[in-house]
Amino acid sequence: MLEAGEILGNRYQLREKLGQDASRQTWLAQDLATQPQEKVVVKLLILSPQMQWDEQKLFEREAQVLKNLNHPRIPKYRDYFVLEHQSSSKFPWFGLVQSYIPGVSLQQLLNQGQRFSESQIEQIAVEVLSILVYLHELNPPVLHRDIKPSNLIWGEDERVYLVDFGAVQDQAVLEGATFTVAGTYGYVPMEQFAGRAVPASDLYALGATLIHLLTGISPAELPDQDARIQFADQVSVDLGFVNWIGKLTEPDVAERLSTARVALKALKNKNALSPPITSRKPTGSQIQIKKSASQLEINIPKRGGKAFRLFYVIGLIIPFVWQLPELINFLTTGGSYKPWLFLFFSVVMLFAVLERILLPSFGHTDLYFDRKNFEVRWKLFSLCYKRRRGKTALINKIYQEEVKQGSAPRGVTIEVEGEKFTSSPLSTVERHWLIQEIGEWLDSIRCGEMGRGGDGEGGAPTLWG
Repeated sequence: MLEAGEILGNRYQLREKLGQDASRQTWLAQDLATQPQEKVVVKLLILSPQMQWDEQKLFEREAQVLKNLNHPRIPKYRDYFVLEHQSSSKFPWFGLVQSYIPGVSLQQLLNQGQRFSESQIEQIAVEVLSILVYLHELNPPVLHRDIKPSNLIWGEDERVYLVDFGAVQDQAVLEGATFTVAGTYGYVPMEQFAGRAVPASDLYALGATLIHLLTGISPAELPDQDARIQFADQVSVDLGFVNWIGKLTEPDVAERLSTARVALKALKNKNALSPPITSRKPTGSQIQIKKSASQLEINIPKRGGKAFRLFYVIGLIIPFVWQLPELINFLTTGGSYKPWLFLFFSVVMLFAVLERILLPSFGHTDLYFDRKNFEVRWKLFSLCYKRRRGKTALINKIYQEEVKQGSAPRGVTIEVEGEKFTSSPLSTVERHWLIQEIGEWLDSIRCGEMGRGGDGEGGAPTLWG
């Protein structure tokens, strides 16, 4: 085994072992050929019978790729050599030398118990993305394939550096080609496990890394739903930032942010992002929801199908049927007819039919919320006939009124300082779902306001259910 103080290739004196596994060693060394002598990192791979052929292929690829890279936040290639006869080993060693970056890895900081602020994590995200823009826009693109906290160095200059290109892939994936599966569990998306890494695969690894920094928990240890890492309940940060990380870690590569440049642009507009799609929406529901960190829009369409509405159209005609006998008597016998009485009862019945039959059947409701205000719009045949506004911070209750057996379905009720706003009718499962969606969104913006030191306008207790 190699030991501190040994000199490799008559040039690199080993100082401190930085890492080791069965066939690899990484050392901090002194370059004796420079004046003044500079610190370098020497990565070594032993050519033993137990070594897998893929390991040598990856090692050589790393050396070749680093040799062609030139970015201030990536270690610079210095040298590549083979040690045929080393006194401490009967097998040859491959050696890769690169510049040393003074600093500490993010993993070491996590192990020391350090927690990062939202602004620090956003800075880390921006700096890593700027590196990925460079790598991914090379021809051919260079994919790192192993982004994680231990491969990100927080430099002494408080800048972020990307290191360890041991899993790098330097060619576009061709149809039918096979590639070595590389990466670290918890940070690797499914397409990379299948040997089909793309630029968006590095974005997933970055997103998983940011989740680790936010929560202090490895993404492999966090729960998942529909293959999405569930972390939002572990943090108190801006909902837009949560949604943005969700877009980085979409399990379906087609739904994920596609490039580092696109991800940077999305980060600048994070409050306009919708959260990841979930499967909680009741099957068959026609309700439409548009949700971002700053707005929530809900469209509740007309209730029921054609047969349901036809039933109520018939109900619209029935109140006039009771007048037919008197009208026929007037026409056939010339008896007295009281049109004013007919008109009075017709108007009364018309309003009753409008409220109890026509509106539930043909009407729909739009709900709109932002950080300051909310609005409920009741519409009939797309024409708004009633509108109510209020302060979002003053909402103190969202619930469903008790529905008695045999009575008409009810909607979701929003209560603000004793005043109630009720949507058009919903099924039971839709009511529960919408109450949960609205409640979670309101909780998220209120937590965000408290996290930014807001004054908590309204201050009323919340009750969603």
